[in-house]
Amino acid sequence: MPKFTTADGDLFIDGKKVLKAWESFSGWYWFGVEIAETRTPGKDGGGSMLNGREVPDVIWFGLVQGFDEDWGYFSEAEIKSLGNRAWKIPKVNFPFAGRQSSSEEL
Repeated sequence: MPKFTTADGDLFIDGKKVLKAWESFSGWYWFGVEIAETRTPGKDGGGSMLNGREVPDVIWFGLVQGFDEDWGYFSEAEIKSLGNRAWKIPKVNFPFAGRQSSSEEL
């Protein structure tokens, strides 16, 4: 299980600083710790395909808490395509976000 810690108002997961985070009504969380790729339509590799259209996108590497919890890559454009069912978590709320386990042993 990943270790969540906070320092000076920043959230760290396994020592990696969270740069951007989202949550959804379905209980999923996405924590971006590194931008892996920025995609721009009409440039080099182009944008990401979403609903049959090429759209600008940022591909993140980070922790995803969904049905399972795992590190991997995810698309910011796909999260945004969920509309009001998913939203960006304000940085001030990072320390309280996600499904964090207690660091204390019972």
